[in-house]
Amino acid sequence: MSESRPIALDAMGGDHAPHEIVAGAVHAVRERGLPVVLVGSPRVLYEALADHDATKEIPIVRAEEALAMDEGALASLRRPRSSIAVACHLVRRGDAAAVVSAGSTAGVVATGRLRLKGQQGVLRPAIAVALPTLPSPTVLVDAGANAEAKPEMLLQFAHLGAIYAELAHGVHDPKVGLLTIGSEAEKGNKVVKRAHELLQAGSGLHFAGNVEGHDLLTGKVDVITSDGFTGNVALKTMEGAVRYAFTELREAIEDSRIARLGAALQRSRIRELRRRLDAEAYGGAVLLGLNGTVVIAHGASKAQGISAACRLAADLAAAGVVPAIGERMAATGRSHRLW
Repeated sequence: MSESRPIALDAMGGDHAPHEIVAGAVHAVRERGLPVVLVGSPRVLYEALADHDATKEIPIVRAEEALAMDEGALASLRRPRSSIAVACHLVRRGDAAAVVSAGSTAGVVATGRLRLKGQQGVLRPAIAVALPTLPSPTVLVDAGANAEAKPEMLLQFAHLGAIYAELAHGVHDPKVGLLTIGSEAEKGNKVVKRAHELLQAGSGLHFAGNVEGHDLLTGKVDVITSDGFTGNVALKTMEGAVRYAFTELREAIEDSRIARLGAALQRSRIRELRRRLDAEAYGGAVLLGLNGTVVIAHGASKAQGISAACRLAADLAAAGVVPAIGERMAATGRSHRLW
């Protein structure tokens, strides 16, 4: 295992915690060579590690409480010793490189803001997700951390997304689009219109104009900036449409012998498409703008998804996403504002 700082994995968060989380940690350690520390109930986690004969491979840090999947932002105050809070504390203290959790998104965001604090110059942290476009993923930000946003925040979200696209996906000078209801500059509400003006007026970004909902998977731009309400609705709509399309495709294939034969001939292409559209393959969403790297895995993540989330967290921490954001905020001259 690497001697670098470990990934602090919230072992109690997620629909399938702790067993799938532990299985993901074991996979990350054995197959990816990543150092991981599990945060949660020692007794429960020791038993889960014993199932994989891994009690000596992965350390455990005690956490007295856990956030339930249906708990919101206030739970971060009610449960100061939760597993996600302890994981954030490890990063803040310098004992871990990043945090990974499949727990309640609202709880993770609130706890991260409380324990890690926002970076200087960042108005609000935002959630960035990778959409499965070609040749490289499109970054959507904000995908749910801020239901409401000011124009200046949309501008910062674009900067955060651009940094993520550069460091995580190797996109040079990423093109940025503003999500709204029409491609024309005058389309949208007052916030979006003002954000369009800010993005166009010497923002230091490669602004490609407005984009609409049907542009999410076209690869038209590398980064899409939005308020968290609109971005989350767009993301969930896209995920539902993909699931529906695959269900219909499966039923169509099973409907006749000829269709099944055709599917058999295209099996590798279908598998590749399914893999590319699988949210777990991307490791989850990233909460950008805090003094620490935080990856939010899908709540229903199984072992492979948790392992991928650990890989993403390790890569972003190694690439220096936090200092890169700090440098970008200093360069843009945005004034520091507490939230």
